[in-house]
Amino acid sequence: MTSYECKTCGKVTMEKGHLCDPTEVGQIYACEHCGKQVANEKHVCKPQVLEFKFFCSDCGRSAVSEKDVCNPAPIDE
Repeated sequence: MTSYECKTCGKVTMEKGHLCDPTEVGQIYACEHCGKQVANEKHVCKPQVLEFKFFCSDCGRSAVSEKDVCNPAPIDE
């Protein structure tokens, strides 16, 4: 099913007519941390950042769980 994101406000919906400047984006994901509907499955939000405990020592990507990064290292508090 096709979904759309507004270029102006960032709102994501399945109905093109409800956006002021719709752009087709494909699949929609629900963020398990903030509940927002997003087009990017790698969306990072403030509630998620507060839960980060690890980062990848190769690429620097942060994550909540060790399994979410290639080469996990703990974030020093």
